[in-house]
Amino acid sequence: MSKRAVLEVIALDVEDAVAAQTGGADRLELVTDMAADGLTPPVAVFAAIRAAVDLSLRVMLRHSDGFAAGPAEQIDSLVRVAGELRTAGADEFVLGFLDADGGADLAAVERIVAELDGCRWTFHRALDHAGDRDALRKQLDGLPGLDTYLTAGSATGVDTGLPTLLAEAARGGEQGYEQQLLVGGGLRLDHVPVLRAGGVDAFHIGGAARPDGWTGPVSAAAVREWRLAVDGKQDERDA
Repeated sequence: MSKRAVLEVIALDVEDAVAAQTGGADRLELVTDMAADGLTPPVAVFAAIRAAVDLSLRVMLRHSDGFAAGPAEQIDSLVRVAGELRTAGADEFVLGFLDADGGADLAAVERIVAELDGCRWTFHRALDHAGDRDALRKQLDGLPGLDTYLTAGSATGVDTGLPTLLAEAARGGEQGYEQQLLVGGGLRLDHVPVLRAGGVDAFHIGGAARPDGWTGPVSAAAVREWRLAVDGKQDERDA
């Protein structure tokens, strides 16, 4: 029997988190300010969500839009916030920074990862903006806690990135490809069967869980539709 696929939903607050859990999400990505593509949420928001749901919570570590780590003081601030989140009980994270050449900014990533002290973390869609995806994976290989890559396969989304996603899924287990492939970024329900057939077993949704857009909350019904789709229960989804 194939294992259950992971469904991760972006949550901004307690209302989102409760709706996502009700709909069948396995994990939440906690962020604030989606106008900047998702930044680190306040510690108090994390704590409130942690008290409200029993799902795995991956907390974004990023202070500004884009994929540069920023000046040293900004990295120092992220390290401090990561420590505060750890103290509040956070034990899973999301981060990812590129240097000016499109490679991984190892200095910044390693500083923050050291503060996480072995916690599991996702390298986010900075991968889709890397100069060389394979080289970036090799750069990050062996960093403690790295267990997931969030990617659309392309900077422009899953439609364009589908061939890359399927090729990378087929390399699972190779050096630099041991981590789980978490697909998100322009992901649609009609992509899911093709990705599942290609071996992808983790899916990430944000706007797709919000019928009213980012100004509205997560819909438990929308999450349920995705739950059924990633589980391959088409008859129930279409009923």
